[in-house]
Amino acid sequence: MSRKRPFLFLSARPEDDAVGPEYQAMLTATGLEAGELQHHRLDLEPLPPLPLEGYSGVIVGGSPFNVTSDPASKSETQRRVENELSLLADWAVDAGLPALFTCYGIGLLTERQGGVVGTEYGEEAGPVTVTLTAEGRDDPLLAGLNPSFTALTGHKEATSVLPESATLLATSDSCPVQIYRVGSSVYATQFHPEVLPQDFIARAHVYREHGYFPAHELEDVVARLAASVVTEPALIMSRFVQRFARPAA
Repeated sequence: MSRKRPFLFLSARPEDDAVGPEYQAMLTATGLEAGELQHHRLDLEPLPPLPLEGYSGVIVGGSPFNVTSDPASKSETQRRVENELSLLADWAVDAGLPALFTCYGIGLLTERQGGVVGTEYGEEAGPVTVTLTAEGRDDPLLAGLNPSFTALTGHKEATSVLPESATLLATSDSCPVQIYRVGSSVYATQFHPEVLPQDFIARAHVYREHGYFPAHELEDVVARLAASVVTEPALIMSRFVQRFARPAA
């Protein structure tokens, strides 16, 4: 079997008890081994120099950071992370690097592509029903999936105006932009495609005081998560790595 270039997972979570499980969830969803999905913590180290020629593609994880936060309130780390991910977003689109921006990452890509990120479509932590558009049903990563499926999400901001360069692939009643594509190889999801209910339950405990839901409602959130059946989002992850894996140089 020929060797493949690894993928790069970029995390931007400062919470140690959340970032490790996030990486494990990424491994499970993609079907990759640790050597095939290398993990880089942007909260601790700067982004490796561009171009990222040694990788098949990049996956950007979520974060408690918010693009729409008052710039004066952003930490030095957040400002650096946003600057580096913005450069990555530009380069991925321009160079055709396969990239998947999830949750926090979709906001950065939206802004860099000329869209608008706002707070009117935030969603409390929990399951949502995501529905594919006609373009989504024909997309290589999404074709053949159930046209409506359950995904897990929790965010304070979202894309309120889709970039003109983007093709809308999926929506939901509470958040009109759930998945979009720019070009042929750059994707963004508002929901977390890597997590299963048990993963999100653990994450809810870590972030119970972060405003994603009223802290006193944690038990209710856990009950909703435990009762949800999540199957399609992980297929998006595995299809992404299968479609864009490249032979080692």
